[in-house]
Parts: sequence; structure tokens; C-alpha cells
Amino acid sequence: MIQVRALAKHYRVARRPPGLAAAVRALFHRTYETVRAVDGIDFSVGEGERVGFLGPNGAGKTTTLKMLSGLLHPTAGDVTVAGHVPRRREPAFLKAITLVMGQKQQLIWDLPPAETFELNRAVYDIPRDRFQETVAELTELLELGPLVQKPTRQLSLGERMKCELAAALLHRPRVLFLDEPTIGLDVSMQATVRQFVKAYNERYGASVILTSHYMEDVLQLCPRVVVIDHGRIIYDGDLRALAHRMRPDKRIVLRLATGNGAGPSGGDLARFGQVVSAEPGSATLQVAAEEVSAVVARLLAAMPVTDLTVEDPPLEEVFSELFRASRRAAEPAK
Repeated sequence: MIQVRALAKHYRVARRPPGLAAAVRALFHRTYETVRAVDGIDFSVGEGERVGFLGPNGAGKTTTLKMLSGLLHPTAGDVTVAGHVPRRREPAFLKAITLVMGQKQQLIWDLPPAETFELNRAVYDIPRDRFQETVAELTELLELGPLVQKPTRQLSLGERMKCELAAALLHRPRVLFLDEPTIGLDVSMQATVRQFVKAYNERYGASVILTSHYMEDVLQLCPRVVVIDHGRIIYDGDLRALAHRMRPDKRIVLRLATGNGAGPSGGDLARFGQVVSAEPGSATLQVAAEEVSAVVARLLAAMPVTDLTVEDPPLEEVFSELFRASRRAAEPAK
């Protein structure tokens, strides 16, 4: 569904030091440098696949999505989406994709979302019967109810985002580019948006590329991740395999009976593994994966354990370790 080969986007940017004198000199002579926002990346996405496109701020995620959707022309490389070259912006291509950006909106501020739905129906030339069927499906999946009849300015951020998703999917696109779709939403609304994206993907077989800084979005939606840093792809593969490779250790989370005292101290727990945190009544230990069974048995025998869970390290730590390893590897080349 998506093929990307040696895709690059470079910008020529003027640089000058601060100050009036430097500003005057810049009127006659400017110093330029090339910013490599995206620097020769390769990946592909199959039909119906959900892929997380991840990286730190400024890594090139949004720039890549804009090239895939045809909003930006690449400096070099080849890209096809649903059999089309995005920069040509052919009508058939535009009807096959959608781009949802959590920091942008297409809803008309002073009118109800239903009016934007009607506008999009005309823009995409959607037959009336199919339009009504799709609106009914999206209303049910997103639990829109009376929201579509209220002026957009009266909706909360979460309610607007649900209506944004509905407006973006009225033409039933086969490719979804989702750029931070849950930004600013509360935990409940984030879960609603995740469930909707997954349901839409399974119902219509749409391909999804998702960028998000909320690791729960990635964990729940994306079996595969493509990680980009400084415009280059540093990982493309299974999310759980990445977690196991970068952080093969496990976390043991304990709940402890304290009685009248403060409970075991960090020093008492250190003999079982690395103490990540220790508070009255709870503690978290880090141990090697192959030692989990033995450590759990020792803990249960020696400590007043009331509850115990074994977890993988947080994904935030996994990606931080990946970025550090990538940058260490890049230092000799520089």
C-alpha cells in the first residue's frame, strides 16, 4: 500500500547571530546551511497494517507524513501510496487517503460538525445513501450522538477530536495518516480514539501510520514500529522484539504489608535485584529475565508480599535507550 525508497527532504535555511549589526549584515550577505529533515529513508506498509512511526521532536515524522500525503514535495527519492505518486495530488489519490493532525482542525468553528460533514460529502462526491450509512456507522463507533448538532466552539477538545475523525473518514479512505491524534486528550478519550482506530482498521482493512508520544497508543495499536531520529530510520520491526532487544530485563512490582512499621527498606530489597523505587508499602525491582522465577520465589519466602506483578520495562525507557545507542554509534562517523 505504501512504498518509500531513499526519500529525502532538505531545507536551505539562513542563519545569523543575534544583534542589530548581524541583522544589518544579513541584508547584504546571508549564511545558509542545509537542514536534512528527512535524509534517505526506506520502508513499506502493507494493506491493513498498523504501523507506529516514532521518534523525538524534530526527528522528521510530520515532514514524512506530509510528503506521503502530497503536501510537501520530496527533495529526492520515490514514494507511492495506494498506487499513486502523492505529489501529483490526483483526485483518486486524495479519495484514498486521509491525514489527521491533532494540532490542526478542519471543522468550521461557528457551525455544527454536521455542516462540515455535508461539505466533505460534496467535496468527495459521496453518494447520499453511502454518506448517510457512513455517518451512522461513525456516530455509533465514536458515540457522537447529539454532538454533531452543537456548534464546534461549544465542544470540548475530546469531542472535537472525535468529530474530526468522523469528518476525515467519511469518504472511507484506505490509508490513514494519524499525526498525534490523541494529543491533549484525557485518558478515557485516548482509549476511545484508540478503540475507534482499531475498529475502523479491522472493518475496512485500512492501512494506518500513527505518530504519537503516548506510548499506550503505540502499545495498543501498533505491532510494528518504524523509529526515526535525525531524519534517518534506526529501527523497523516488531515492537516487542525491540523492547526485548534493548531492555531484556523485567520489572517486579511489589505490594508489601507494613503493619505498624515502615516496611522493608531499600537496603533489604537490594539483595533481590536493582531497586528502581521503594516506598512504604510498595517497591519496584529490576532483574534479569532469566532470574525472575528464582527472585519471585525468594521474595515470597522472605518478604510480607500482598501483591506481585512482573512487567516489561516502560516503552519510554526502551526508546530512550534506542536513541542513546543510535547516537553513540553515529559519533565515530561524525
